[in-house]
Amino acid sequence: MLAVLTDWFATLSLVFGGCCSNAITLEQLTSQYPQVGSLITFLQYLIVSIHGIPKHITWTRYGPRFKPRRIPLTPYLIQVALYYLVSLLNNAAFAYRIPMAVHIIFRSGGLMISMTLGWLFAKKTYTPMQIISVLIVTLGVMLTTLSASSPQKSIKASSIDTNLRTYFTGILILTIALVFAGFLGLVQDHTYSTYSKSPKSAEKSTSASPPPPWQESMFYLHFLGLPMFLSVRDDLTNQIKAVSTSPITSYSLPMPSATQNLVEPGWVLSTASSTSNASSPFTPLPYSLILTPYLLNIFVPQAILPLILNTLTQLLCSAGVNRLTSRVTSLTVTLILVVRKAVSLVISATLGKKLGLGGNAGREIDMPMMWSGAALVMLGTVGYSMATSRRNAKRKAAEKKSE
Repeated sequence: MLAVLTDWFATLSLVFGGCCSNAITLEQLTSQYPQVGSLITFLQYLIVSIHGIPKHITWTRYGPRFKPRRIPLTPYLIQVALYYLVSLLNNAAFAYRIPMAVHIIFRSGGLMISMTLGWLFAKKTYTPMQIISVLIVTLGVMLTTLSASSPQKSIKASSIDTNLRTYFTGILILTIALVFAGFLGLVQDHTYSTYSKSPKSAEKSTSASPPPPWQESMFYLHFLGLPMFLSVRDDLTNQIKAVSTSPITSYSLPMPSATQNLVEPGWVLSTASSTSNASSPFTPLPYSLILTPYLLNIFVPQAILPLILNTLTQLLCSAGVNRLTSRVTSLTVTLILVVRKAVSLVISATLGKKLGLGGNAGREIDMPMMWSGAALVMLGTVGYSMATSRRNAKRKAAEKKSE
């Protein structure tokens, strides 16, 4: 029992701690630097790839080689392209002044698109309860979108039209991302149903057996997508320059007591200057350190720490969600993620300004309308998940009777 509780505590800590922290750092970063969407996406891809390489590499006498895959490389390529577009578009939408609260709710509203694509291309059928639930979600997304469509009163009247065009351009980008995400879901369903068994090569060699399916998918969707960032290399270069030239901020860390007598007060270490002491005038430079007997003062551009934290929390969030997926049913996963998104929404909408997260991206949000839309999205998502679970249970019962 203790082992089960410990496992669940670790999983839920990754989901809620990692994903909610990721949302906080993302809002803080994009509120100050809304144009760094490509850089955020690239670093998230990079950290997941680096983390996954040891699990997918095996060493032979000829050097390192990839472990055998459950899914061939070719089916992954379409998924990689779609996942890359979804990730890039979702982060790029922040440049169009989309509040984080709207971003969270809108991305939860992909059920209508997924259902439509499933009906058109996969010939799927749906129960009345599923259809009603999707309509409720769609209504909630519409209310949320309209709740933040008005610019703040301080904005001049001549800028309102431009502001509205910018906002709805961002909404269009999020909508296109939802369409790509819907196609990604169809491709993944087809791929996993076709290649559900482990490769024969994996059965012969336990030392080279592939990782669990969720780890394999998570790794290859990110690793194979890294070369695609060559198409936005100019944007990445400009965004790196913008981040590295942001205003300098300092962080102080306490020095261990064992080292306090070994440090001369005022030692300065910097990548841009030589070592100096406190008697000489000093202006903090980017990436510089000032050592004192009790504190280590770190001077870095202010965008660096949120960027690093966002990258690391994205890894924790992905690991938590995928770990959760491997332990419980899809219905339980959906319900837990709905609660997680609700927590992120509360943090963004009610504590955003207090935490210095950038507020509402320069918009007057109709809070009753937004919360009504959020409630409808959550209600519709839960209803759809329960209807789907009930339908699957009836289908399995019918299959057992026919046997």
